[in-house]
Amino acid sequence: MSYPPTSDREEFEQHELLSAENGHDHGGQPSDAELRAEEAEREDLMRRYEDFSTVDWIQDSLLERTVQSKGPTNPIVARLDRIDGIFGYVWRLIRRGLEEGESWVVITLVGVTIGISAALISIITAWLSDMKLGYCTTGWWLTQKYCCLEITEEFESCAEWKRWGGVWPLGWIAYILWAGIFSFSAAFLVKNFAPYAAGSGISEIKCILGGFIIKGFLSVETFLIKGLTLPLAIASGLSVGKEGPSVHVACSIGNVVARLFSRYDRSHLKMREIVTASSAAGVAVAFGSPIGGVLFSIEEMNQTFSNRTMWRSFVCALVATFTLASMDPFRTGKLVLFQVSYDRDWHYFEIPAYILIGVFGGLYGAFVIKFNLQVAAFRRKHLANHGIAEAVTLAIITAFVGYMNRFLRIDMTESLSLLFRECEGGGDHEGLCQTSSQWRMVNSLLIATVVRTALVVVSYGCKVPAGIFVPSMAVGATFGRMIGILVKAMHTSYPQAPWFAACAPDAPCITPGTYAFLGAAAALAGITRITVTVVVIMFELTGALTYILPTMIVAIVTKAVSDQFGGGGIADQMIRLNGYPFLEKEDKEDTTDKAFIEPIANVMKRDIIVMAATGVPLQQIGEMVQSTSYQGFPVVKSDSDRTIIGFVRKNELRYALDKARRTRNLSPNAICTFQHTPPLTTDKPIVNEHLQRPDVVIPGRTGSIFRSPSMGAGGFPRRESGMEVEEVDFGEYVDEIPLTVSPKMPLEIVLQLFRRMGPRVILVSDQGKLVGLVTVKDVLRHEVVEHHRHTRLTSANTGISPITPTSRSNPYSHSRDDSSSTAGGGGWDLGFGLGHQQDSLEGGGNGLEIALEEGFAWLRVVGSRVYNVLYEGIRGGRGRGAGRQNTDFDLGEE
Repeated sequence: MSYPPTSDREEFEQHELLSAENGHDHGGQPSDAELRAEEAEREDLMRRYEDFSTVDWIQDSLLERTVQSKGPTNPIVARLDRIDGIFGYVWRLIRRGLEEGESWVVITLVGVTIGISAALISIITAWLSDMKLGYCTTGWWLTQKYCCLEITEEFESCAEWKRWGGVWPLGWIAYILWAGIFSFSAAFLVKNFAPYAAGSGISEIKCILGGFIIKGFLSVETFLIKGLTLPLAIASGLSVGKEGPSVHVACSIGNVVARLFSRYDRSHLKMREIVTASSAAGVAVAFGSPIGGVLFSIEEMNQTFSNRTMWRSFVCALVATFTLASMDPFRTGKLVLFQVSYDRDWHYFEIPAYILIGVFGGLYGAFVIKFNLQVAAFRRKHLANHGIAEAVTLAIITAFVGYMNRFLRIDMTESLSLLFRECEGGGDHEGLCQTSSQWRMVNSLLIATVVRTALVVVSYGCKVPAGIFVPSMAVGATFGRMIGILVKAMHTSYPQAPWFAACAPDAPCITPGTYAFLGAAAALAGITRITVTVVVIMFELTGALTYILPTMIVAIVTKAVSDQFGGGGIADQMIRLNGYPFLEKEDKEDTTDKAFIEPIANVMKRDIIVMAATGVPLQQIGEMVQSTSYQGFPVVKSDSDRTIIGFVRKNELRYALDKARRTRNLSPNAICTFQHTPPLTTDKPIVNEHLQRPDVVIPGRTGSIFRSPSMGAGGFPRRESGMEVEEVDFGEYVDEIPLTVSPKMPLEIVLQLFRRMGPRVILVSDQGKLVGLVTVKDVLRHEVVEHHRHTRLTSANTGISPITPTSRSNPYSHSRDDSSSTAGGGGWDLGFGLGHQQDSLEGGGNGLEIALEEGFAWLRVVGSRVYNVLYEGIRGGRGRGAGRQNTDFDLGEE
């Protein structure tokens, strides 16, 4: 491992964490409170994790315990805690109650803010969506519904609502122009102010809850820009939804609100609870389903879900839903626009149709996931720097095509509301329930299903806030309504058939709206690969226990079909495509998979940078901390004896170096050892002896811990000017009980340790000797390589390229190595390998991706020729035809 040369030492010394000049001015004596505040700030800085690193949940839990064991930092509160008698008992009781109630105050504030933001987003989205079709003469701020509320239910005959242009071609042109304006505004704001606001965000939030740090992803800027651009993206007509981004907005709100409280700002464990509860509230306000939101956070988001987290998620979802219901954005008394209620029973002869809908849901999910990943690979390769142009082009194409179809022209949420309705409840939209026009409606629904599926494939993932829940539900609803119309037509044509004997003769037998409802559930389950949450959400939407069994049948069939394709839902596939270090929630059930039953010795890193406990030059340690991207180093006895002493983290080394330089005059040739162990005293509990932050140890002096005769206020040593220290010991900063395994340990067991305990790194030891280490990324990379090798051996015609490190062209692309690559030889970029796993799963450069690349190349050639023709034509016109021959020559050369 190479480090910066000696000439870089001056720059190294000027680093903000390592420079000795960051200490107090020698002329002034800081107070006791100032020293304690400075020390607390530096300890907090030491505990901070780097961006694009992984959280060591074991270490974070110990740090939280340390903070709790220290007691209050406020001297007044600490003095009150020491008071005896009734007054002291009452005070301590009140303080504990306030500390416990703080979490519920935070949860309540988060829920209220999420409910208000969801209502505002819904209102603005509805207004912008109607703006594409026309405007209200009585008030420009009114939507089409409220402009004509007191006139008639048929909007076409409303005199107050004026369509753009008045005639069809002008209205169509205005529809397309507004779509382009909205998409341009959304993409421009996202690109220039908050790149993390693009996309859905669920994949990244799952990784954040799993311990992967992405700084700025849940920031206030991301929340504001995503909340502002989400209505614009939906109103542009793109085949994207607001339910997925609503989860990102809700989690950003939870993060921003919780950061206002120091108790949550310093703890990743507590912040994970808040973000999990916020994700539940985001789904709750998106679908009007508080219980479904809690189940979504359990089934899809958080890997380690405790009862405490469940209760806080429940309360947050309840408060957010209550706030949304109080604001009543749709003025219908319902939480969502497509909320319905069915009062008609279903029949057993409809089960084959339900199974058909379930099969469609599974096939739809597999189809969209497969080709959307290929589109994402093409977008990353060719369109990374053209996000605005891509969004505007897709919006114009969608508006151009969608205006021709009655079910594509209107907003997807409104379309779901129309398709879910019973014919007797005002659901006869443009003859949807008329027998005379049933075949025309079947054709329109089939076209809408095919076209929207294609639009979802190419639109999801573009650089605007984009979800996939509602677009998938819209696809499933159009298909399900088509099946319902066909079943109703069969009953109308053959009412005496034996399978229709259960129908009452004097009442409608088939309700096509229920088929649309089940189709939406099937498509949602197919794209997300979740079942229980979908059933509960659909039940809360209808409020009818009658259709729980059909919904469960559809969900089971969809799950069975989806499992044949494997790979998980769209969120899991995007995690793999982006190369995030994320472990699956469940263990592998295939015991024949050799990639998980082989020993960990085949996966671990062997070329490791270690710290010798007998001594390492302090300058070398500083250079290692400064120049390497590793987040920790194993500590062994000596260079020749690799017996494991422990593990030291880089951020703690930074803190120790900074403290040593502030408090001592260190010699340029000082040596750092890692040998000191604190004595166990009987006057303090043992646990506190291990948890308290030590002083810098200088061996060779009297006593186990040397203290300067001139100690500062609060017990901090003063910086001495007359003596240079030749040796310091950082043994107190060594974790003496790191997680270790044997080289023969199966990989699957090591995966369970990572998944359930959450360590950042696991050391591999053979009879106490260090032989390697393993991280989450090592395991994931090994899985990719083995899968790639297996695919090449089993399929000779896949045309898969070998796995090589790639440069990712998206907002999350950074050259920094993750902290998981701890002290191992070589780093692993965030985009390494995992993106190519999808190539091996989905066929890599085959199919849609090749077609897109060929089409893109053709467009570049045609565009270049058109540009040359126009340019030379203009130049020729100015030069009186002198350039016309050059134009022909250029075209001929091409």
